[in-house]
Amino acid sequence: MTSSALGRDFRLLWSAAVSSRLGDALRTPALALLATAVTRDPRIIAAVTVAGQLPPLLFGLLGGVYADRWDRRRTMALVDGVRAIVVATLAVTVALDRVGVAVLLLAAFLLAALGTLFDSASFALLPALVPPDALPRANGRLQAGSAVAGGFLGAPAAGVLFAAAPALPFALDAVTFAAAALLVLALAPVPVASAPARRGSVWSEITEGMRWLRGHRTLWRVTLLAAASNLAISGIMAVLVLYALDVLRVPPAGYGLFAAAAIVGGVTGALGAGRLAARFGTVSTLRAVLAAQTVALTGFALARHPVPGSLALAVFAAGTVVWNSLSASYGQRHVPTGLLGRVGAAQRMVGLLTAPVGAVLAGLAAAAYGTVPVAGAAAGTFALVTVAAWRTLRPAAAGVPTPTGVGVG
Repeated sequence: MTSSALGRDFRLLWSAAVSSRLGDALRTPALALLATAVTRDPRIIAAVTVAGQLPPLLFGLLGGVYADRWDRRRTMALVDGVRAIVVATLAVTVALDRVGVAVLLLAAFLLAALGTLFDSASFALLPALVPPDALPRANGRLQAGSAVAGGFLGAPAAGVLFAAAPALPFALDAVTFAAAALLVLALAPVPVASAPARRGSVWSEITEGMRWLRGHRTLWRVTLLAAASNLAISGIMAVLVLYALDVLRVPPAGYGLFAAAAIVGGVTGALGAGRLAARFGTVSTLRAVLAAQTVALTGFALARHPVPGSLALAVFAAGTVVWNSLSASYGQRHVPTGLLGRVGAAQRMVGLLTAPVGAVLAGLAAAAYGTVPVAGAAAGTFALVTVAAWRTLRPAAAGVPTPTGVGVG
């Protein structure tokens, strides 16, 4: 899934990303299993999940600031090195049977907090490694590799490894973090963007990134459309297992195969994102993808059998990955190098704010009316997002100057 045309440094970054994603896929379900082994109190188990979800909301913008202040290559390597130490410590604690609730909460929180800085630095580093026209293909390859490592390799192996020895998934995760750190260090040094003679406060730099994003017409609209889409995506994902079992009549033993359809669709979309952008243009493809997702999600809401349901889910997942790849590439091409960390973090923050809302609303609606109306509401939401995209995203707007003098293409 890598490409020699993208260069040696991209291959190293791709390998680091895939290694890290494999470890994440081993650790995340193992951490949930470990939590149930420590306590059966659903409030505490939920708290472990929340501890891993809060840091992006609390520190995401801060991570963007330091991704712009520090050398991004060294920052990524340092973060992965620290994460390797954290997970290795957790593995030792589990092996010694000394793990408790406080350890689980602290580990989940620290790893997620470090991840916010890593994600901002990684997003900002990629444009320095590949040509601008290759960014859609590069982002697609990264998403495809991560999907295979996480969905096809890591997630299925996590339960088996945990059953063999509870500390094993965490030990392997530490190894993947260490390997990723070494791979990033092997990248050729990237010149750091020239810093102003006098930096402002952290808050002023966060505000600068937010103001730039808000002032760039197309990128701001893409961000808002992604946030609205996430409302529906998180809602449908929150009830997916119930919908599959109760409405589509997927046998419990076949749920893993049903869910794999989304992974196959995602990989297919990731590998095709670059070709679509090259043929039709990024903005035109983004609009078309939303329309295709609306059709797929409508088909999913109407399906009453596992086969058409899984096919619709695969198409929808493919569209999601194409959108993510191309919207990231668009930002990486148009945001000034010195602002990439902050603007990327601001985009992720806006998108994250709607995800828990969608999940909560879906849970309440499903409890009151069943899962079918949730799927219908998700399709309706995507229809509205598609209409908004076709009205507001204008490919012809390329070259219109923004307040910072950067064109919209």
